[in-house]
Amino acid sequence: MTAREIIQKVRDNLGVPFNEQTYRDTFKIGNPDAQVTGIATTMMVTLDVLRRAHAAGLNFVISHEDTWWNDRDDTKDLQQNPLYKLKRDFCLTNNLIVWRFHDHQHARKPDQSIVAELRAVGIIDENAAMSGGKVYTVPETTLGAFASEIKKRTGWKAIRVVGDPKAKISKVLVGPGYASPRLTPEADVAIGGESPEADGAFDNPEYVMDAATLGVPKGQIILGHVVSEEGGMEEFAKWIKTFVSGVPVQFVPAGEPFWT
Repeated sequence: MTAREIIQKVRDNLGVPFNEQTYRDTFKIGNPDAQVTGIATTMMVTLDVLRRAHAAGLNFVISHEDTWWNDRDDTKDLQQNPLYKLKRDFCLTNNLIVWRFHDHQHARKPDQSIVAELRAVGIIDENAAMSGGKVYTVPETTLGAFASEIKKRTGWKAIRVVGDPKAKISKVLVGPGYASPRLTPEADVAIGGESPEADGAFDNPEYVMDAATLGVPKGQIILGHVVSEEGGMEEFAKWIKTFVSGVPVQFVPAGEPFWT
């Protein structure tokens, strides 16, 4: 099959209408009408991911995030950038094709990203969707122990935590990537991929710090954008295998970008 034919199958199996106005879920480089030798799914199209996909004989890369370092994959100001030239030329020389699967992954029910993120932090909800506001109950523990267990389970190295590590918690809100949930009185902890420390619509860090001063058990756990959603693209690889046959499909992790 061609890359375009494979994406048509994705569209046919979405379960939600495809938004033809999307600027995210489009082809980013390569010939959509070229034959696909294999599919690599990933969270972020780094050059390292492209090299590993090519080495594995996978010429069609489907990524959750952008390719050219900005949300719209706008390259007009990158034409003379040496890194852009190297990455572009690597794709073209090796006949790689890249398509992004972002908006429609989050539009689906269940949302593969949220299902995988919940599983990573020890919560099972195979029907989770991008509706927000659902409070999950976990066995009572402390904020510090809960964060440590997540780190132990996942191996992620750059988790950040706000709040008193001794605070007793059991009510959890979870969101992927930038969709870090706003803490509510009903929840003890908000878990997300990224969150501003200040100047946001609602600043969880300051809210948690004020709560800690008053002895109110609240916390925030920031996982990192990539790791909070990367499992979703592993889920996507499993899903696409249910209706695309004849070509290998492999999840190629981008990996945690931060280190401490």
